Amino acid sequence: MCYSATASFVGAAVVGGIGVATLTQVRRPRELPFAALPVLFAAHQATEGVVWLSLTGSAPQTAGDIAAHVYVLYAQGVLPFLVPLAIVLLEPSARRRIVIAPFLAVGAAAGGYLFWANVTEPVSYQIEHHSIAYDSSGSLATLFAVLYLAATCGSALFSGYQLIVVFGVVNLVGATASAMILASNFTSVWCAYAAAVSFVVLLFFRSLRRQEAGLSRRADAGAAA
Repeated sequence: MCYSATASFVGAAVVGGIGVATLTQVRRPRELPFAALPVLFAAHQATEGVVWLSLTGSAPQTAGDIAAHVYVLYAQGVLPFLVPLAIVLLEPSARRRIVIAPFLAVGAAAGGYLFWANVTEPVSYQIEHHSIAYDSSGSLATLFAVLYLAATCGSALFSGYQLIVVFGVVNLVGATASAMILASNFTSVWCAYAAAVSFVVLLFFRSLRRQEAGLSRRADAGAAA
């Protein structure tokens, strides 16, 4: 996250609180992957806090090296598969699931390659423009940047749920802006941005639960009549 270890840890605490609130809204196992995103983003930001500490001399370099690897593996290797998977599992419509399935395939391919590349090669990291720039053989080249954005953002745009579409649009705007303005810091800046919009995930589940409660009340009223 931008600026400092403190900003990363404070951000992690805030997003973690949102994440816990989101998990309390889960009613079905298939909802868990999407509901877990805020908590995972919080852990992700806390991991980058350790990277910051190592760069400023407050933590051993070994800790920073491990944290940097974990940070990049999740950001580049896990997210492009996890996000479309979570959305596919949420969709009640078979037609929607079929439409989103190619994004899941793209995410699996892009994430698999980037995960392998970052496991097999060292990850270097340094402070640039008040954020952390990560460099590895799995850094996002143009092709994989397109595939990555298609998987993580494009999948949400075809959801049948309005708030998931909003989640996709907001993340697509943030990712595009991050790539254009701070290309070398893309992973750090965009993941911080994505964590910040985790509130949309909480809003989605609260809205879903309200809709279900409304349907239940109408069904009960119809049965009583």
